[in-house]
Amino acid sequence: MFLKAFIVGGLLCVIGQLIIDKTKLTPGRVLVGYVITGVILGAIGLYEPLKEWAGAGATVPLTGFGNLLAEGTRKAVNEKGLIGALSGPLTAGSVGIMAAVICGLVVSFFAKPKSK
Repeated sequence: MFLKAFIVGGLLCVIGQLIIDKTKLTPGRVLVGYVITGVILGAIGLYEPLKEWAGAGATVPLTGFGNLLAEGTRKAVNEKGLIGALSGPLTAGSVGIMAAVICGLVVSFFAKPKSK
């Protein structure tokens, strides 16, 4: 289980690094591309089998976040109708987003920024 997660997660990271090294895309654009790829693969149903097989290797990278947004949207639209398209992604991703904000805040207390 751990080996599959490591291989899949590592492969996603290697692909991202190769894209950054071999193209003129900025890291931010590659990260956004990963989220969009996760949304698309989740929307057409291809990400679920990968998630089941690889576990955290597929859910932790940004493609997993994109898939989470797609799942949240699909579930909210089924429950609430069209308005669910607005609330679903935020509801599904709220825990991860909040964890990132809190961790960033805690680290900011200890980090000393330097002027460039």
